[in-house]
Amino acid sequence: MEYNNQTSTDFFLSGLFPPSRIGLIFFIVIVLIFLMALFGNLSMIILILVDTHLHTPMYYLLSQLSLMDLNYISTIVPKMAFDYLSGNKTISFIGCGVQSFFFLTLAGGEGLLLASMAYDRYVAICFPLHYPIHMNKRICALMIIGSWIMGSINSCAHTVYALHIPYCRSRTINHFFCDVPAMLTLACMDTWVYEYTVFVSTTLLIVFPFIGIACSYGRVLFSICHMQSTEGRKKAYSTCSTHLTVVTFYYAPFAYTYLRPRSLRSPTEDKALAVFYTILTPMLNPIIYSLRNREVIGALRRLIQKMCSIKM
Repeated sequence: MEYNNQTSTDFFLSGLFPPSRIGLIFFIVIVLIFLMALFGNLSMIILILVDTHLHTPMYYLLSQLSLMDLNYISTIVPKMAFDYLSGNKTISFIGCGVQSFFFLTLAGGEGLLLASMAYDRYVAICFPLHYPIHMNKRICALMIIGSWIMGSINSCAHTVYALHIPYCRSRTINHFFCDVPAMLTLACMDTWVYEYTVFVSTTLLIVFPFIGIACSYGRVLFSICHMQSTEGRKKAYSTCSTHLTVVTFYYAPFAYTYLRPRSLRSPTEDKALAVFYTILTPMLNPIIYSLRNREVIGALRRLIQKMCSIKM
């Protein structure tokens, strides 16, 4: 079998939408979701930055989640939109590697960050008196830095591997972005070793954090049931249900996609599931955390009042 491993050879992305009226409708919906995600995440970052009432570990973590989501969706959608509008679905070899690197960095980092947010809520609800000790600004900063570093290391390993294997003459990636497992279907070599590393890294960055989140929230729900304050119980339930909603939307499709063996994977199904964790989740996170959080709504009102008073 002939192959070409020259780094100057482009890849071709099959895309997400068919060139039809229905495809155009879906494209417009995705663009609207992208704009909502940009506005929502930027608003959360600015709100947490300017309002001193939100300068707590919980909201520092939330601001990082918004930053990751902002970069996450910006890594995928603009290129996909350009391909659809221009009809040119090529992406350079290096460009594919860059997109893959940022996608994997943000994906792994967000998985670890969500686990850090679960730990924050666990300490706040189960050990409120010890919260300033177990969850101070220093620990919060270490969690944030650790999420970025671990995500980058994992991403670098996968991307370097993908860029150093021989690819066959067919260069069409059956996906709407450079997803490494989709790229490896074009490889001119047996990639079972890499598939095993995908399973291991997904387990470390997705499955283990999810198990940690499930255990922490099990303990949180147990503590909530023994709360005497009705108001405190409602607030705790609201916070936990919000985070669990985000976790479900992110972890479930991601884990289902990457833990399946190649024989059970379908490109169409993979693309549909990828929409959840690359496009929908970055848009839903700021909505879920703002609409169901009284402190965020209060901060937004204060900011609006301050802006109105300045104008007058």
